[in-house]
Amino acid sequence: MIKVLIPLFGPIPGGTELAIILLLIVLLFGASKIPKLAKSTGGAIGEFKKGRKKMELELEEMRNETTQEIDPVPKQEQE
Repeated sequence: MIKVLIPLFGPIPGGTELAIILLLIVLLFGASKIPKLAKSTGGAIGEFKKGRKKMELELEEMRNETTQEIDPVPKQEQE
């Protein structure tokens, strides 16, 4: 059976479409603001990744605490 994957946001733009999009971005934001926009976007992505990592560590600690509460006796002592 052949499955066809349908893109979530439509087809990916090609070379000409990307050039037009980049031209519109330069016209809207101006050439001097694009590096600032890219820097702030990169900083936001970095903060998001740090927050995600912190949340994952907290969840892992909670899982470990819950496991210790359920089985407080280590497996070596149970034998």
